Amino acid sequence: MKRLAAALFAAALVLVGPGSSRAAEPAHTTFSPAPPGTIVQNQLAYLAGDGMHSQWRTVLSRKLLGRSGGTAYYQYYLSIYAIDGNVYHLRYQSPTEKIPFDTVTKPQGAPRWFPLQDAKIVGAGEFMGPGAQQVVVQSHATGADCGSARVDVFFFDAAMHRIMTTLSVENPCDLQATIVHEKGGVDALRLTGPYYAKNAAMCCPTKAKASALLRFVNGKGVWKETPRYFTILKTP
Repeated sequence: MKRLAAALFAAALVLVGPGSSRAAEPAHTTFSPAPPGTIVQNQLAYLAGDGMHSQWRTVLSRKLLGRSGGTAYYQYYLSIYAIDGNVYHLRYQSPTEKIPFDTVTKPQGAPRWFPLQDAKIVGAGEFMGPGAQQVVVQSHATGADCGSARVDVFFFDAAMHRIMTTLSVENPCDLQATIVHEKGGVDALRLTGPYYAKNAAMCCPTKAKASALLRFVNGKGVWKETPRYFTILKTP
């Protein structure tokens, strides 16, 4: 257990920058329970603000289910932990929670598992105002054709005392996210991917590489996308 904790901590330690008011993470931490499978990414974030005991870790992991036709099939997991002392306790996990992953299955008699999954933790940013951070995760699932891509922004809802999504965006084939640091200490989200107008075929996007900027409109509690290329699934 100690060896696992050390590996997890070293895998993606994010240092608090000079002059930052954020409390430093304890030197030695463990996860309870440990993330399933093999760690892919491990992101430190301050989802509840800058105070002591406000550190959270978002862990992306995966389990190999099998191989077919030269392709490796994995079940991906997204686990979000809150710290208490030196222990990170699990507060959210997908695919138990439906966002962003489905449970990968192998139909009886089929040679492959579905869907084929891939994912990435983009990073943490202060999209909803200065202080607390939110975590951005992009994922892709292929069942047929080019599949479906999505970007989800996770935050800690203090009133409900739970992890939720403040933004979920979906697009056919591909969708990439980048955090944009803007003036005033508030961040925005840049999305890029193919744009499909109504009735456009999957083979032929209306615009092969479209780009849109998403900002959280404080006071209104909504996200605004400019231009409106991609489908917003959920806002508060």
